[in-house]
Amino acid sequence: MTRSLEWSGCVNVRDLGGVPTSGGGETRFRAYVRADNIRRLTDDGWRALADHGVVRIVDLRWPEELEQDAPRDVDIDVVHVSLLGELDFDYKDDIEDYMAAGDPAGYWSSSYSGILEEYRANFGRALAAIADAPDGTVLFHCAGGKDRTGLISALLLRLAGAPIDAIAEDYALSEANLARGPRTWIDSAPDEEVRRQREFMQQTPSAAMARTLTQLEERYGSVEAYLRAAGLDGEQLARLRDRLARPA
Repeated sequence: MTRSLEWSGCVNVRDLGGVPTSGGGETRFRAYVRADNIRRLTDDGWRALADHGVVRIVDLRWPEELEQDAPRDVDIDVVHVSLLGELDFDYKDDIEDYMAAGDPAGYWSSSYSGILEEYRANFGRALAAIADAPDGTVLFHCAGGKDRTGLISALLLRLAGAPIDAIAEDYALSEANLARGPRTWIDSAPDEEVRRQREFMQQTPSAAMARTLTQLEERYGSVEAYLRAAGLDGEQLARLRDRLARPA
């Protein structure tokens, strides 16, 4: 079975199965799927999603993003959790400093570490929605399937015993996947400065996620401890882990 899933209408879909774990095993297929915006799926894409056994979709996008979706009835349980809270149209960061240094890994590890801390309760809500899903495959997605989706994926894989380097390799796959799709977000930039920033932000160096997880575990001791602080209980953590982890 392949991890990369070719679902018509999306470009960044993959199963979290087949990732090596520290005990010598690997993660289970058809437990979790990460994706870009599945609302762009064609009819064939939706059939592929259903055939993969998806029983719950956890949508991590802002409400403003949901409003842009074309109307469609979905005969699958959908849970919306705005992972990054309320959309801030005036948000500014120090991206220009990282661009000048040619350091996308530094930019994203700094951004991700801040996101995990500021929106910890939202991460707890999103992971609880995954943990409490019925038997079957749980799919979670945002817009590009890179940042919000990438962080949820990293937490799940680490909880299941995947080493940090393997998780970082999975994260890095998104850059090439997204490059195959339309450049709508980049091409819609209002000026050349924003366009350059968006092109910089499309990068997914593995070091970004490796540093993020390392820093998180230095702060909390483990991903499990972080998720407990985010509000998950022992039973939910066990379900998240057992669903994905395959004994060696």
